[in-house]
Amino acid sequence: MTTRKQPFAPAGPDWKVDDRPVAYPDAVTAMEDRVQAIRAGTAGELIWLLEHPPLYTAGTSAKDKDLLAPSRFPVHRSGRGGQFTYHGPGQRIVYVMLDLKQRGADIRCFVHDLEEWVIRTLAQFSVIGERREGRVGIWVDRGQSREDKIAAIGMRVRRWVSYHGISINVEPDLSHYAGIVPCGIGDEGLGVTSLIDLGYPVTMADLDAALMATFSDVFGTARAACPA
Repeated sequence: MTTRKQPFAPAGPDWKVDDRPVAYPDAVTAMEDRVQAIRAGTAGELIWLLEHPPLYTAGTSAKDKDLLAPSRFPVHRSGRGGQFTYHGPGQRIVYVMLDLKQRGADIRCFVHDLEEWVIRTLAQFSVIGERREGRVGIWVDRGQSREDKIAAIGMRVRRWVSYHGISINVEPDLSHYAGIVPCGIGDEGLGVTSLIDLGYPVTMADLDAALMATFSDVFGTARAACPA
């Protein structure tokens, strides 16, 4: 596994970008080690940008009936919140390891900020991402009563340090979602999309730069208060 250093990063957490897919168990172990180090004060916060090989993960609310093709890809039980989701090449995984005690100690507000970060990042490409009451993630209105999910959010917090995080679809194989009922998608008119599927020729490097550019707008010292 190789890691490339970025030419710049906003003030705050360290940033790490991996060029090759990272095995899911290896990523979980690395996150848990980093969380422990952040708690111990021996390492700083970290935003880790990577991809995974094709796999399904089951969050703490996952239902067995929503795994439609159990033999299609490896299935990993995860301690993050949420239900089933797909990870694979062409999807940017954003693992967010932040010390929430230093950031207001409000988990609800933290999740809202993660959503806002995704929305502002997508806006860099003129994509309108929106929240939906009762549905996890960020959605795009496709018109004619159709809405597609472009980003998923699933977090875990251990003694006020966050890990797991966000996935944003750049150019994954959307047919791979057919093996599960993804988080928040079970009704007619709801689907999954990506930046390329929407017609935006965004590269992974483009998305990484947008994530870095918008992070401090949401998580910086001048951030707006979380709505009631």
